[in-house]
This record gives sequence, C-alpha cells and structure tokens, in this order.
Amino acid sequence: MPQAQAQPQIADVAAYMAEVGARARAAARGLARAETAPKDAALTAIAAELDAGRDALGQANAADLEAGAAKGLDAALLDRLELTPGRIDAMIEGLHQIAALPDPVGAVTDLNYRPSGIQVGRMRVPLGVVGIIYESRPNVTADAAALCLKAGNAAVLRGGSEAFHSNRAIADCIQRGLAVARLPEDAVQVVATTDRAAVGTMIASPQHIDVIIPRGGKGLIERISRDARVPVIKHLDGICHVYVDDRADLDKALAVAVNAKTQRFGTCNTLETLLVAAPVAEHFLPRVGAELAAAGVELRGCERTRAVLGDAVPATAEDWDTEYLGPILAIRVVDGLDAAIDHIESHGSRHTDSIVTDDYGRARRFLREVDSSSVMVNASTRFADGFEYGLGAEIGISTDKFHARGPVGLEGLTSQKFIVLGDGHVRR
Repeated sequence: MPQAQAQPQIADVAAYMAEVGARARAAARGLARAETAPKDAALTAIAAELDAGRDALGQANAADLEAGAAKGLDAALLDRLELTPGRIDAMIEGLHQIAALPDPVGAVTDLNYRPSGIQVGRMRVPLGVVGIIYESRPNVTADAAALCLKAGNAAVLRGGSEAFHSNRAIADCIQRGLAVARLPEDAVQVVATTDRAAVGTMIASPQHIDVIIPRGGKGLIERISRDARVPVIKHLDGICHVYVDDRADLDKALAVAVNAKTQRFGTCNTLETLLVAAPVAEHFLPRVGAELAAAGVELRGCERTRAVLGDAVPATAEDWDTEYLGPILAIRVVDGLDAAIDHIESHGSRHTDSIVTDDYGRARRFLREVDSSSVMVNASTRFADGFEYGLGAEIGISTDKFHARGPVGLEGLTSQKFIVLGDGHVRR
C-alpha cells in the first residue's frame, strides 16, 4: 500500500478561499451561458477520465485508507471511505445518467398574456455558486460536481481530510473533462486544504457563494446552520416513522415496516420508530418482531409494546428522538391516528413518514397533517430518494421549507426569475 503524502498547508487560508470564491464567481457567469451540449459533453468526458484513471484513483484511495487506519478510524468510516471498483462504476454511471436528464436551465413556464398586452412567465436559472461541505465518501465529489454542472452552477467542494487524496484524484479527472468540453476549469474547484478555517470562510462569504449544502454528521450540519451567513440547504437527521393503522392490511404493513428498517440500516430514510395502533398490536407485533429479530434488529419498546414483546428492551424518552443509523428500532403502541400524528409532530425530524392503512380518509388526513418533506401511504420510507422519485440523482435531502424541500435534484439546484415579453408596451 502506498505511503500517504503529507497534505499541503496554506499559510493564508482566508486569502486562498477568497481567490477560490472569486474564480468560482467568474466561472459561474460563463457556465450560466453554456448550452446543454457542452455540459453533457463535459459529464461524458469526466466519466471517461474516471474510467481511464482507475489505477490513479485506487492509489490515492489506498493512501487515504492507510492514513485513516493509522488514525484509528472505525470499520464503518473506512468502508464509507473506500473507492471499490463497484463504487467507481457507480460514479461513472451516475455521470451518464445526469447527462441524459433534461436540462432545467432556461425552461420557461406559466407564460400568460396580461390585460396590458405583455406576456409574463418564469424562467429557470442557475443558483450561481454552490458550496458543498461533506465528509468521508469521496464519490460525493463526482456526484456533486456533476449535478452542479448540469444545473449551470459553479461548485466549490470541500471534502473531509480523511478523503483528501481521493478527492484530489477525482478533481483531476473533473478538470480534464471540463477542458475537453471547453468549459471554465474553475467551474468545479476542490478546496486544496484540510484546514477547518476554510469551512468558516466558505459559510461566511455571500459575495462568493450563493448557497451551502452540508453533507455529513449532525455536528457538522448544526455548526454550519448556526454560523452560516450564506443560505443553507440541509437536514439534521432522519427520524422516520411508519404508522400501522388498525385498518391496515397487516401483510402489507409487515412488508413495509421490515423493508423500511432492514433494506439498509445506515441511511437517513431508514425507519427509526414504528408506531402501531393498539387494536392490532397483539396481532401485528409478534409477526414484525420475529422478522426484525431474525434480521438482527434490537427492539426497544414502550410498556404496551413490551406487554406483547416481552424480550424488547424498555424504551427511554431519548429513544423517540434518536436516529440510530443501525440495527435498532423503537416501537410505540398508540391509540390511533391522532396519537400517531401527535407523536410524529413531537419527535419527528420532518424527513419521511409513512402510514399503512386501507382507509382512504385516514390516508388523506395523514398526507395533509404530517409536516414532513416526504409523506407516504402504504410504502416504505426507503423510497425517499432522488433516483426513486424520478429526479435521476440528488445532492441531498432538505427538510427546510425554502428554497428546496425533499430530495434536491437538478431543479432544486436552480431558481426562477420572472420574464416579461412586450412589443413596445408602456404602462398607462
């Protein structure tokens, strides 16, 4: 395994970040003028560079893995850090998928004549410069660059120190792809320092960056949300619920609950709290408990749950507010739909919540009254994903209400402006 090289130190981080920001701002103006064809050509060229550069990517990633192991990173972090051949394949496929998506920039909607004779509509436009701060996964470098590029935005990417060499290797491929398509090479810049001061400068530079998207642990996102002077698109955690109504098909409910929890444990749209209506608890809990236990899930239940599942661990108040990101599930028996909605309102994170019911009226109430970015009926919370929603790809999931909510794809990386078409019209 190659020796990890020392990461470069920049004496004046603020000056360096100001230069990066100024270059990004200039590149954004050029990129906003770019037609769809050169943007797609750049994405295709970046994919080809990643494919041709597999050896260099592997060597850079090996250096990061070696350094991470020496620092004592746990197995889960090292797994997220690793660039396997399959993950490189996924990056390449993602670039091709984004190239194949419709370009949102320049799309005009709602064009109508006004009584004055003018036409008024809306045109979709890039946000400008998007700053993305992320941890661990180096594939985010390619994914974020591709989405920003297709949406006509310049990107300033600041990855975690643990993936420094991998991110730089991916950045080299991106730069070569931009050159092939003759797009501004500063359209995508990967910050060349791991100094934490770079993050502080990014989030306090509205003159250079239009929006910040943090991807990482709750601590990172809380810090950025608290200190940023630039608008932030974020979600802090994913405390997702499935409510099994007493008018549910229990076979459907079993399939939905088990899939929502076990299809993948470590994602933000994984089920963390299962709510079960009291009239069906004695019939449903033994079935779901047996399947979850067979999948290695630890169950933590309220008193009413433990009266049915005696081997469940007693749930504490903290359990209702915890995103486990692992094989643990909190279960609560509730008196009905109102109690379920109240629980979600008190303990949810506005991410994704689902009801399983055959009652149309209750399903409509749940959709209307649960205030989350994704609300579902008779479906697993694991569907809360840009690809599954037909967006093609996503840069993250937002639980904010402005400017984007839910999976943030290409459209979420753009804004709208009013356009007016006239023929010498003057206001009287």
